Amino acid sequence: MYQNLAILAAFLLVYSTFAGAFESRLLSGPLLFLLFGLLLGPAGLGVLELRVDKEGLRTLAELTLALVLFSDAANADLGVLRAHEGLPLRLLLIGLPLTILGGWLVGLWLLPEVPPLELAVLATLLAPTDAALGKAVVSNPLVPTPVREGLNVESGLNDGICVPVLLLFLALIAEEQLNAPLLLAFRLLAGQLGIGLLVGLLLPLLAWGLQRLSRRENWQIPRWSQLVLPGLALLCFATAQVLGGSGFIAAFSGGLFSGYLFRQDKQRLLEAGEGFSEALSIFTWIVFGALVAPKASSIVSVEVWLYAIASLTVIRVVPVLVSLAGMRLDLETRLFIGWFGPRGLATIVFAVLILDEHLQRSNTLISTAIATVVLSVVLHGLSATPWARRLGARVR
Repeated sequence: MYQNLAILAAFLLVYSTFAGAFESRLLSGPLLFLLFGLLLGPAGLGVLELRVDKEGLRTLAELTLALVLFSDAANADLGVLRAHEGLPLRLLLIGLPLTILGGWLVGLWLLPEVPPLELAVLATLLAPTDAALGKAVVSNPLVPTPVREGLNVESGLNDGICVPVLLLFLALIAEEQLNAPLLLAFRLLAGQLGIGLLVGLLLPLLAWGLQRLSRRENWQIPRWSQLVLPGLALLCFATAQVLGGSGFIAAFSGGLFSGYLFRQDKQRLLEAGEGFSEALSIFTWIVFGALVAPKASSIVSVEVWLYAIASLTVIRVVPVLVSLAGMRLDLETRLFIGWFGPRGLATIVFAVLILDEHLQRSNTLISTAIATVVLSVVLHGLSATPWARRLGARVR
């Protein structure tokens, strides 16, 4: 245990110290985390001997996603949704549904042995994008502002939007297996959504009221104030789960509402929460690289890899081109936006969450998710900086 702790702590220290140097090169952070897990894990040198069972992996994934959903939602500038011809709004309301539909249709062709509803689950868990993999894009001032803000807002909100869609398909599968009335599936979904939304609205309101009281009485201490929003994120998630709702819906809606309530102090209060989510994300990527990714080479088929390639190209790019129709953007810029839809943390977490579901082809779904994320980490990590520089130079 202590050997693992020493290795992970050393990596975290080195990376956090030289993060600027690492992320200015071709290798992105998640790609380095993945390679680190592969190299030192059981499939590589065997130095990092992680004993994480399925329940432990699920807990790590759930806590990571809850913090990421809350932070991304709280950070989202909803005013940007209407700016620049509504670019992010087009990506979310047109591109995202078309991506899920396209993923389902391609799955019917490439993976005919997978039941249609399970293909819908696969298409949904592969739909969210991860801005961390394209950080060289969304943080690069050479890239036009509408493109950067559009991709950033899209990646911050699409994982939260995909949660109820994923819950719906899982509820329909459960209803089909139990031969229960279809209405029962929608009642289950409505209950999870309703409780999640209610928790996500009430707890931030309560926290905001306590924060105002503390400020008025001069009871606040800066070093402890930084823990308000991280604590609120975990409270929203855990409370909704206890009450039978969706903790992810609670975290996402709670983040959106908190971003509005705490808007004056939002950036200061979110710093610690973003640090927690970054640290958990690093460990999630390392565990994924060490324990999950190596299985891809032995359990996936040619059809799965073809689907992974299609997921990163035609399934993503065509819906983006359709959603951007009529905008004053040249073809290369549209292709740039379509290509930089990297799959990462949300896909990993969604894949982990369906491990406990009684799906007929769960191995195929997990394998496809692994293949897609591995390809995305490599291809988007290597192409982000060069294409961003090219686009920036051409625009100038």
